[in-house]
Amino acid sequence: MIEDCRQIVRLAVREDLDRQFDWTTLCLVPSEALAAAAVVSRSAGIACGLRAAEVAIGEMDTRVSWAACVDDGALISAGQTLATIAGPARSLLTAERILLNLIGRLSGVATLTRQYVDAAGETRARIYDTRKTTPGWRRLEKYAVRCGGGNNHRTGLFDAILIKDNHLALGAAGQGTEHLTPAAAVRRARAFVEAMELDQSKRGMLIEVEVDTLEQLAEVLPERPDIVLLDNMQVDELQRAVGMRDAAAPEVELEASGGVNLRTIAAICRSGVDRVSVGALTHSAISLDVGLDWQ
Repeated sequence: MIEDCRQIVRLAVREDLDRQFDWTTLCLVPSEALAAAAVVSRSAGIACGLRAAEVAIGEMDTRVSWAACVDDGALISAGQTLATIAGPARSLLTAERILLNLIGRLSGVATLTRQYVDAAGETRARIYDTRKTTPGWRRLEKYAVRCGGGNNHRTGLFDAILIKDNHLALGAAGQGTEHLTPAAAVRRARAFVEAMELDQSKRGMLIEVEVDTLEQLAEVLPERPDIVLLDNMQVDELQRAVGMRDAAAPEVELEASGGVNLRTIAAICRSGVDRVSVGALTHSAISLDVGLDWQ
């Protein structure tokens, strides 16, 4: 995550300065001026991005001192001081928006995640993120999901096998069939993993398969994939799917996906599924309002 944060900060600096200068600050603020400020939350939520902000400061100006007053993942109230910052006034003014964008965005993801986790209540279901993340921000946003109490789905295409409709349709090309079935795809994926000379960390790679109907679920359960993704099923279908799984392959985890929002999440979790993946955690989170109060 740290290296990803550095890359984001470098891009953010280029966006603001374009390899030039902060002309407003340069013409008005003396080079020897010192300043101090507090990072303050304007609304309640879950703090996140304070570790990232510290990395950002080190990338921009090591003469700036940073002290976090809360930990990432902490519940915060409106008006609460999250961190203090001090150093050359020019550096603080130039870094202000980059720091606030980092903290606000990641705190927004963590805050929305906590709302979904709270809505799941005491059910067995765990809340997972997806790959619907801001380009370049994935590891940071997935870190924010963890700070909000959620769980991380695969990081990218490299660390798990997730068989979806498009794979089934395109995987049949040249095979003499119009469509690859989910069950056949699981068999092919397992054979592939076993045959490939993968490093040790990949030999136990998870295999997940998406199904759209209970009929497909019945066909795929005997293949014992690690996870079956139940796509856009109604709550009564999810309940039936759980019963089928419990009877045929209790070790297989079931993941609900599609149609998940804060109005539907509680009922989905009560269906008995193990996991609920929520793209909204990252693609619909609103940045938490944070500001810099100058001392």
